[in-house]
Amino acid sequence: MPHDAIDWTQAPKRARWWAMDANGLAHWHCEPNIAPFTDFWFGEQVSAPIFGYTGDYKQSLTERPKT
Repeated sequence: MPHDAIDWTQAPKRARWWAMDANGLAHWHCEPNIAPFTDFWFGEQVSAPIFGYTGDYKQSLTERPKT
């Protein structure tokens, strides 16, 4: 179930998801960045506020709402 208390105005522009990890830390997960002329890509992970989340971290993944 998505966490509905996330303030997406605090997220980086490329952030597409918010989630907690097993250590109790929250992160914004950004859209993959593909290096030109290669098969290499990476997704940036940025520290984020917890926004009061108290559930199981395995169910914390929340996608940014479509605008």
